[in-house]
Amino acid sequence: METLYLIDGSALVYRSHFALMRTPLITSKGENTSAVFGFMQSLLTLIQRDKPEHLAVVFDTPEPTFRHKAYKEYKATRDKMPGELVEQLPRLREVLEAANIPILELPGYEADDVMGTLALKAREKDLEVVLVTGDKDFMQLVRPGIRMLRSKKGDEEVLDEDGVNAAFGVPPEKVIDVLGLMGDSSDNIPGVPNVGQKTALELIKIYGSMEEVLAHVEEVSKPSLRERLIEFADQAKLSKQLVTIDTDVPMEFDWEAMKVGPLGESRLVELFRELEFTSLMKFLEAPAEKLTQNYRTITNWQEFNQLLKTLRDAGQFAFDLETTSLNPMMAEIVGMSFTCVDGEAAYIPAEGFEIPPNAEIPARTWHGKEVDKTLSYQLQQIEPLLKDTSLKKIGQNLKYDCLVLANYGVDVRGVEFDTLIAAYLLNPGARQLNLDALSLEYLNHTKIPTVDLIGKGKNQISMRDVPLDKISEYACEDADCAYRLMSILQPKLEEEELIDLFRDVEMPLMPVLMTMEMHGVRLNTDILKYLSGDLERMLEQLEGEIYKLAGKIFNINSPKQLATILFDELGLPVTKKTKTGPSTDVDVLMNLARLHELPQKLLDYRQLAKLKNTYVDSLPTLVNPYTGRLHTSYNQTVTATGRLSSSDPNLQNIPIRTELGSQIRTAFVPGDRGWVLLSADYSQIELRIVAHLSGDQTLMNSFKHNEDIHRRTAAKVFDVDMDDVTSEMRRQAKAVNFGIIYGQTDFGLSEQLGIPREEAKRFKEAYFANYPAVKVFMDDIIQKAKTDGYATTLSGRKRRIPEFHSSQFNVRMFAERTAINTPVQGTAADMIKIAMIRIHHRMIEQKLRSMMILQVHDELVFDVPEDEIELLKLMVKEEMEGAIKLNVPVVVDFGIGSNWLEAH
Repeated sequence: METLYLIDGSALVYRSHFALMRTPLITSKGENTSAVFGFMQSLLTLIQRDKPEHLAVVFDTPEPTFRHKAYKEYKATRDKMPGELVEQLPRLREVLEAANIPILELPGYEADDVMGTLALKAREKDLEVVLVTGDKDFMQLVRPGIRMLRSKKGDEEVLDEDGVNAAFGVPPEKVIDVLGLMGDSSDNIPGVPNVGQKTALELIKIYGSMEEVLAHVEEVSKPSLRERLIEFADQAKLSKQLVTIDTDVPMEFDWEAMKVGPLGESRLVELFRELEFTSLMKFLEAPAEKLTQNYRTITNWQEFNQLLKTLRDAGQFAFDLETTSLNPMMAEIVGMSFTCVDGEAAYIPAEGFEIPPNAEIPARTWHGKEVDKTLSYQLQQIEPLLKDTSLKKIGQNLKYDCLVLANYGVDVRGVEFDTLIAAYLLNPGARQLNLDALSLEYLNHTKIPTVDLIGKGKNQISMRDVPLDKISEYACEDADCAYRLMSILQPKLEEEELIDLFRDVEMPLMPVLMTMEMHGVRLNTDILKYLSGDLERMLEQLEGEIYKLAGKIFNINSPKQLATILFDELGLPVTKKTKTGPSTDVDVLMNLARLHELPQKLLDYRQLAKLKNTYVDSLPTLVNPYTGRLHTSYNQTVTATGRLSSSDPNLQNIPIRTELGSQIRTAFVPGDRGWVLLSADYSQIELRIVAHLSGDQTLMNSFKHNEDIHRRTAAKVFDVDMDDVTSEMRRQAKAVNFGIIYGQTDFGLSEQLGIPREEAKRFKEAYFANYPAVKVFMDDIIQKAKTDGYATTLSGRKRRIPEFHSSQFNVRMFAERTAINTPVQGTAADMIKIAMIRIHHRMIEQKLRSMMILQVHDELVFDVPEDEIELLKLMVKEEMEGAIKLNVPVVVDFGIGSNWLEAH
């Protein structure tokens, strides 16, 4: 039987808006598309998954309905639709029309009534109906052939008659009786005062209907309930009338228009491109033209050698590896693909390949294990090309491929164009930069999804088990797309004046990061094991104290049980709510800690539990079994400011602010005896950059005279002599200094310092009065970013800021903070990257044994033999301080120790 899906469009558009309200999707042209994106993602997912034959989207209209005429207060308590949502509705309609999805609405009637009428008429045509909505009112329509599909806690459930009975407590036909008695606060339907769902259900189960309840009201034993039922009988009848869906709306329906057809029409494709809905293109049946492809699989040495000659003659080629793992330190090669011509590529499998008879193949190892002869031969043949710096290498995320090859003893050189890095520089705020997304965006081509080859979840297989014809096409396509992308992205980098940053900073940085990742960091797991025991004992002690203060034993990790203790039993005030009840998050507990001892104990408990679970117990499990070290991945293409990030594990998040947290750093130790860790940390680099960019003479003089900048700011703000500045004054001045860089609001500063908002405002005013050029710089940089649409660093890095065009005040304020922060934090990021490249090359030139092993924002950490300490310190000082010339001194602080904590 064919199905008709009716979408409650009004409910879905609200849900989509609020789901992305805190992180709105803004296009490069400044258009807020959050609700449109969320709506279409949900709708297209449903169409792809359930494959309905018929579908329509139903909306409310702004005109009053018969319910408003019957009860003037109907929906009177609802907030007005947010302006940023209103402005997206025309776009949503445009997209739905382009998708040939009919929009149904009728002035004077709600979406509920249109859907109810259409559902019954569809049953007459023998269609199975699914009502896609979370509104409980629709439960009354459920019957044979009509079901309800609703979201619940992130999942979806289908309700038939039994489902409604289980979920609401009565069969569908009695839902309106329950709602009539209990009312509906979301629609401002009164019902009978103080009659909740539980009481209403009990009454309906006894008497069968609301009318029968009122007819037998004298039988109700509870006096107060009986009196309310008598007094508000008319109100109950009205409420039942208001919740009853009208299934006889005077409206004709175009059944042919509701048939679901192909979604790949050119207009929809164009709209998705315009709205930058790259990730939604996969839902369209014909989103892109098929690239001209001439791919082949090479399984013998003769063809392989001919390919190598072709690649060498071309002078450049793209390549890609297929492996067994996303972790480059654990990945084994399954095959390799190469191309030097658009549309042509070849795949060389590591198995099922004929090598020359009697070939002399030197032994090759992977983490100490002997490599198969076939792969050893292939690597032996390709290695001269990969090492040749005159041959230009192209690819997507080549750091991964180079790391994998390095573990086989192959040193790849001449890597000149990484499409991932190029695309990132062009759009550092992009949601997706993987090869699938880039191919779709720039080549209008839909790549073979990885999941089509290996599946996902429990059924996922290894690339090694994918049939040869499938993995060959997939691998060739990867190399081909990367090769084609280069010819598109390179001119764009030149046009945007980003080519120098790409060639001089980001691409040269890649082998530096690869070397750091490959070397890894030594971890003393015995220290962490000892620390874990300490934390376990401290947690047990805290547990006992928490139970004593609560007066009972409960599950500390259960927000629901914790809320009961705090708000019901201890009577503490509810300051924030979530969908499931009162919030017990960090902010709430910090506020409550002023009123009671228990919240502070809970905060302490959470902090210790996080230290233990996230770091102390977790890090030892991540030590590589072959190298005995931790190998993080440094990401060049994640943060919008240009800063590096670290993952798997994130070594940039190792705690330092608390005494206990900092103890974790004692487990990070030198790799060999007689070696030490050397830490080199930029001193207040972002404040120095502010001084340079603003040209503020007072600020510049403070740095030139090597003053304590926080003490100097405190003296200025509090109008006291430097000698009279207290530690508390300095602490507050430090918060102001760094708050200015990040565009912190008066409210944000007041929250951080625990002072009144007016006092925070006075602090900032005093700051700008003493550093007037900083204020001018901030105002100018905001205005320039508004005009240009982006902010830049001293190295020319660009960050687009479309949020300036948002109708939301908070989003526009975010844009201003971004405009201020980008030149500062972005320039600091560029400085340390440039320094890393230069230090790396000097260490190689001077044949030092020392290794750069960590980068944490403004800090570099080195593993150093004692006889190289002074030489390395001098080298690092020169390159870090001279990376970008500023008009104020750049200072690097050094530390040396037997572990990271000592060195920091």
